[in-house]
Amino acid sequence: MPRLFRVLLVTPALLAVPALAQVPAPEPQIQDNSFLIEEAYNQTPGVVQTIQTYSRVSGSGEWVYTLTQEWPVPRETHQLSVTIPVQGLATDAGRAQGLGDVALNYRYQLLGNGDARVAVSPRLTLLLPSGDRKRSLGAGGLGIQLSLPLSLVLSDRFVTHWNAGATVTPSATDVSGATASLATWNAGQSVVWLAHPRFNLLVETVVNSVQAFVDGGGTERHTDVTVSPGARFAFNLPDNLQIVLGAATPIGVGANHGQKSLFLYFSVELPFWHPAR
Repeated sequence: MPRLFRVLLVTPALLAVPALAQVPAPEPQIQDNSFLIEEAYNQTPGVVQTIQTYSRVSGSGEWVYTLTQEWPVPRETHQLSVTIPVQGLATDAGRAQGLGDVALNYRYQLLGNGDARVAVSPRLTLLLPSGDRKRSLGAGGLGIQLSLPLSLVLSDRFVTHWNAGATVTPSATDVSGATASLATWNAGQSVVWLAHPRFNLLVETVVNSVQAFVDGGGTERHTDVTVSPGARFAFNLPDNLQIVLGAATPIGVGANHGQKSLFLYFSVELPFWHPAR
């Protein structure tokens, strides 16, 4: 084979080697891709997530702001988190604003993880009576909540999340000082379209069966059903910092029929330490 011909054959292959070596890794998908529904993915080792949400009911002036921080302990098998709510309500006595009942959460990664097709992570929550029950900002008693989140990857483009849970407040107290045992159960699911590794569209459906105090004494139960379309976008920054912005428009279709809300979401995931191998 002539020398010049051999050079022409070999040179393109040699030039292609650096190009292949420099092919960037595919962008990671957004894992925390629901708002009202809880995903079944615990935080990965060394990574702490801080979540802020704000929701406001149209036409009522009622709003809720929450601050949540999630920590792996120390790996993703166990996760601890705290949720601090601040809210504004319209009550019979006028408007009330202030701290709500703080939630202390423990979650166990029972099955799978963020890379698995199926993930399950039961959660146990202790609800502290930190909200002022005299202003309807809290339940007036210690509460316990159980939740079972399940996440299922349907395809490269679609993920769904499923929740079922219950909350019991054995000695809830209303504004007048009356006490009762209150129980609430919830269920829901979300379908998420992974339109892009950094952009998701989703629809969530949530059912809440709530037992609450009524004026004049006693309690009653009502069932709210909410359908919430939304979208979220992620910014992947240096040092594995990820910021996620999102918005949704929850719409009531049950006992809360006609209720419309605005929901805003802001999340920061930041590595705090490098796990030991």
